[in-house]
Parts: sequence; structure tokens; C-alpha cells
Amino acid sequence: MNKYIIVLATVFMPWLIFSQENVEGVVVENANPNLGLPGANVYWMNSQIGVVTDIDGKFSIPYKNEFNKLIISYVGFESDTLTINEPKIIKHALKASNTLNEVVVQQKRDAVQKSYFSSQNVVTVNSAELLKAACCNLSESFETNPSIDVNFSDALTGTKQIQMLGLTSPYLLITQENIPMVRGASQAFGLTFTPGTWVESIQITKGTGSVVNGYESISGQINAELVKPLTDNAVFVNGYLNENGRQEINAHFNKKLTNKWSSGLYVHANQRTQKEDDNEDGFLDAPLSNQINVMNRWQYQDAEKGWVSFFNIRFLNDEKQVGETNFNPDTDRVDLLSRNEGFTLSGDEVWGSEIDTRRFDTSLKLGYVVPELPYQSFGFQASYSKHMQDSYFGVRTYDINHESIYSNLIFNSILGDTRNKFKTGLTFAYDGYDEFVNTIDYSRVDRSVGAFFEYSYENLEKVSLTAGLRVDDHNSLGAFVTPRFHIRYTPWEHASLRGSFGRGKRAANIFAENQQLFASSREIVIKNSGGKIYGLDPEDAWNYGVSFLQGFNFFNRKGDITFDFYRTDFKNQIVVDWENPQEVSFYNLEGKSYANSFQVELNYEILPQLNVRTAYKYYDVSADYESGTLQKPLLAQNRFFANIGYETKPKENGAQWRFDYTLHRLGEKRLPDTSTNPEEYQLEEYSSPYNHMNAQITKVFSNVFEIYAGGENLSNVTQENPVLGADDPFGSNFDTTIVYAPIMGRMFYAGFRFKIN
Repeated sequence: MNKYIIVLATVFMPWLIFSQENVEGVVVENANPNLGLPGANVYWMNSQIGVVTDIDGKFSIPYKNEFNKLIISYVGFESDTLTINEPKIIKHALKASNTLNEVVVQQKRDAVQKSYFSSQNVVTVNSAELLKAACCNLSESFETNPSIDVNFSDALTGTKQIQMLGLTSPYLLITQENIPMVRGASQAFGLTFTPGTWVESIQITKGTGSVVNGYESISGQINAELVKPLTDNAVFVNGYLNENGRQEINAHFNKKLTNKWSSGLYVHANQRTQKEDDNEDGFLDAPLSNQINVMNRWQYQDAEKGWVSFFNIRFLNDEKQVGETNFNPDTDRVDLLSRNEGFTLSGDEVWGSEIDTRRFDTSLKLGYVVPELPYQSFGFQASYSKHMQDSYFGVRTYDINHESIYSNLIFNSILGDTRNKFKTGLTFAYDGYDEFVNTIDYSRVDRSVGAFFEYSYENLEKVSLTAGLRVDDHNSLGAFVTPRFHIRYTPWEHASLRGSFGRGKRAANIFAENQQLFASSREIVIKNSGGKIYGLDPEDAWNYGVSFLQGFNFFNRKGDITFDFYRTDFKNQIVVDWENPQEVSFYNLEGKSYANSFQVELNYEILPQLNVRTAYKYYDVSADYESGTLQKPLLAQNRFFANIGYETKPKENGAQWRFDYTLHRLGEKRLPDTSTNPEEYQLEEYSSPYNHMNAQITKVFSNVFEIYAGGENLSNVTQENPVLGADDPFGSNFDTTIVYAPIMGRMFYAGFRFKIN
């Protein structure tokens, strides 16, 4: 005890000499008492007197006799209230949010975090969870998460499409550091443009998100937080290779330039030159591809003055070639010839496609926390992107250029005390589309300006709620109001009951979102109803949901169980009708369209270092088509998920083994009607259930180097005939859009990670 007093005196004596009228100290992390927390808020309850900790976690706040409750808070950590009756020096440790007393539970929560206190149903997935799979890009980051469904969009491009609550990704708001990113022209392939190693964490919000982020979210929001130059490794290199010829390299170079400035250069490259046709239908099972992706990221942080800023600039070039295995784009391209008057096919043509994308984007995030009022802050977000895609599919051409400008100004403060918070601000967005389908021009400009207000009440013991309202004026959607509401109630210890409802509205980009239709002989039919976008009306939907989370202790092991039910009701939807195999039709909803989603998920540590996550999902998704009320095609109503992860305890140098296994059991799916096709091109009404299994082993040699190896689709299940009419690709029965199972069979991969702190 005497030694402890001497150490404290030695450390804090210089402060005591000069600060008899202040409360001073340092705020640290509970898991690492030697690590100060910069930017933590320290303020007197029911006052406007507060400060922010400096880069080392230190603070000094004036002592007042009329105040004795000192609140310390930090994003991602539990807030604490201390009783202070005199000027003194303190060292206080904050616990990470949602962790319990045992250290082992904290480690589990680090990978996948579920909040007991947030009013919104948010699941946070960090880098520890992302490393359970090869995770080459953002679209492949959800294989070990039961909240997101991953499917192939077509039989040619190998592009993975995500779904949540039974609805496809266009109904999700996909953001990068809360700036809208995957939308418009990038909807089909945009998730593949964010390398997995660039991602620090992912926040998955079920139900309508916050009004602060816009009006487009209907089924939820996925936000990707990128690695930070200040905290990322100084050097990081990741290499990947699989047996089907995919090669990939990622490199990060970060440098702290001054006490306030840091910068990072991130380089990603991948290619596939190996032709694969395991099913021997004459078509490539995966595209020949080449991508280069470079980002420069700048970070500015001045904790003393309350400023923090991020600036990104990125360039991407992505090239894909799909089609028949003997297709040569230099000699076999026919889309240009087909425009010539009197052109007819000779019968010797080879079907092929190229999709070339170039993208430039830049973004700025600027935040200011008022030093004297730490609960009051300003934020500004701005982004610009130019997305250019030139593509052809057989005789069809699809080109789209999308220029986007986005800005969002946010002000945060309190009403009375820190339990009552609000956000308000203004949003401006511009989207210019130059879009051509063959020779038809579908170009347009979208402009909108909006204002929002969101109130939050936080009482961690029992209730928290968030109520938001935004008003937007859009040149094509008109003026409209978007309300959203989330509430959380704690009925007993380690339990959280949530409810939410809200509205979402969006302009459907019918071609960019359904590019697989071009790789078919289907006629494109738009049933114009006088709307301003493709002659169609905007999509409008309400989402309602309830969720219950219960933590428990069984045989001295921690776990939790979650029950979710969400319903989406469309007031209007652009129905994409695949039920006539000779055409795909787009028209406004006449009648009802809804999506019901139920999920139960169980997480439990069955043995030390051995964790299991299981989930069952049931979907009831139907719409009124012109041919009647039908279940959504290519969606499994019943899905089962299981993930088992084990890792040895790390040694002092970080050495350990990690093992991971994931099972997806997908029930039968309704297939679009093909009964009017010739018999050899007809499919069954429903697909057969199947199991899809992935596994990975990682050997960590030290904190510097590790290797990993794994396999995908270990059950080797494949779709028997993914390309209908493969024998006559320019004929009337050619169709690559009906994909209900994997195209490629069992695949093995290996890679390494090298890092210098």
C-alpha cells in the first residue's frame, strides 16, 4: 500500500503543485490500464462545465462546490458517474460497452458485439470476426454472420448479392463511415470495390436506420468503418491465392507525420486469368478479371482543441470478361455489329461480355467538439464520386456514368442534461446519370435537399429511445416526410427488448440493380405509368420490428439468445417480374407486397476458447404480380446457420492457432416460371435444399506474421444447369438469371498476413 502511495505521489505531485482548485487525472481503458483514452468527455452533471481528455487521456476540470457528480464518457465504453467532494487527482478506467466482468466474455464481444443499451438493433462486426474467412472484399465479409444472406446474382459474373430481412441490397442503405457509398450505378458490383483488409469494423442495423443518414434505408443499414492511419499497422501486406486462379495482394503503408497528422496509402490488386468450366457447359464458371484499387487516406486529430478530420481519395479500375470459354473480345464482339441495319447472325458467333468500370471518389469528414461543452459538437460530411461503366452482353450494350455529390451538416447537443440529446442538420445530394441501354437514352438528374431532427433519451437502467423526423424535397420524388422511431426497454438484468418503425423512400435504378437481365434473351418491358423515373413511381415502404436479446450464464459459460421479427410493407414497389421466361417486366405495384422475417440466434461459449453461433431464419416474402400473388423467387424460406470457432490462447509474442467452420443450410426456393419453354429448357417449380460449408485454419507465428488456408463449398454442391440455352446463346431460350445454388464446386485457398506495428 505504501508503495502505491509513493508511486501516485511521484506521478501526480507536479500536478498538485499547480492545480489545487482543479480535479485532474487520466482516463484509461479497463482492459489496458496503461492506455489513455484521448477525446473522452469529462463534465459535471447538470452543468455546462466540461472538458475533453488529451492525446494521453489526461484532463483538468475546474472544481465547483455546487457540483459533486462527475460524468466520464467515451464512445464505445460505458459511461461512469463519480462522486467528487474536493479537488483531487484521479485515475479512472472505463469498461468497453456491452462487456461483462469476465475477461473471456469481453474477448467474445470484441468479434461480434450486440448492445444491450442502444435503442437501435445494431450488430457490430470487427476485424477479429472478418479474419474468420478470406474476406477478399466487402461482399464476402458476411459469410460468418447470420443477419446477412449472401447469394450469387447470376451464372456468369460471380458477383455475390447480399440480402437482409428477405430484401435485396438496394433496400439497404450501404455506407462507408456513414457516407452513402454503394448506390446508383455501383449497386451491382459496388460491394466488391471495398477490399476486406481496408475494413476495420461493420455495423449492421436491422430496420430503418437513423434519419441523419438519409431517407433511402428500408430494411436496414450496413456501415463499413475503414482502418485509421493513426491506429493501423505501419506496414501491412496480405496475399491470397485460390486453386481457381484468383490472385490478390493488399498492402497498407501508414505514417504518423506529426502529433496531429497521419496518412495512409492502401493498395489492392486482384486478377483471374485461369479459365474454369467445371460443369462443361461451354461457359466460364467465374469471370476473367483484373482490378487495381488505390486509396490515400489522411487523418487529423487535435484533442485539445476538439478537432478531428478524415480525407480520402481513391481510384479504381475493374475489368471483367465473361461468356463462352473460347470467346475472344478482339475478334468475337458482336454488339456493335448488331446495330448495323440489315445485320443478321450467321450462327458462328461466340457469346461474350465485358464489364469495364472506372471509378474516382473522394470524401471528407470534419468534426468539432466544443472543449468547454463536450456534449456539443458539429460534424460535416461531404463526398464526390464519378462512376463510369462500359459493358456489353452478347448483342446488348449497357453503359452508365454516374456523378454523385453528397453533403451532410450535423449539430449535436443536449436538452437540459446529457440524458436528453438531439441531432439536427441539413443534407444536399446530387446524382447525374448518363445511362444507355443499346441506343435508348435513360439519362436523368436527381437533386434533393433535406432537413432532419433526431431526439434521443438515454437511461441505461431501463429505457432509451430515438425519435427522428426528416423532410426532403426531391425533383423527382417530390416533397415528403420520413419519420423513424426506435425504443429499448430493459425488463430485467442482461435483457433488452426493442421496437422500431419507420418509413423509407427511394428511386429504383432498374437497370443498374438488375444487370443480370442483359445476359439473357429476355425482352425488356417497362410498363410506363407516367412516373418521372423510367416512367415509374418511387418506391415507398414502412418497416416495423421487434427484437429481444437475453444474456445468460449456463454452466459458468456466457451466452446470449436473440429473437427478431420484422415486417416491411410496400406502399409502392417496382415489381421486377421474371415469371414470363421470354421477358422481364418492370411495373408499379398494384396490390400488396410485404416481407416478413423471423430469426432466432444463439451464441454460447461451450468450452474455453470454443464458441458456437447458430441461427434459424424464416422468410415470408410475397407480392402481387400480374399473374397473381407469388412468393419471391430464388429466396429460401427456411435457412439454418452454424459457426464454430476455436482459438488457442496466444503466447507472449502473439503466436496461436485459430480454427473456424461455417455451415449454411438453405431450404427449397421457388423458381421463376419456365413452363412455356421447350421441355429441355424447363426447370422444376422449386429447387432442392442444400448445405454450403466453409472452413479456415490460421497459424499465427507471431505478432508480425501469420498464414491461413481454407476451403469454400466443401460439400461440393453445384447447380446442374445454371445457363439455360447454353447450346444456343443467341437463341430465344438463353438465360443466366435463374441461379439458386453455387456455380463452382469445392475450392481451396491459402494466404499470408505480414504486419509491422
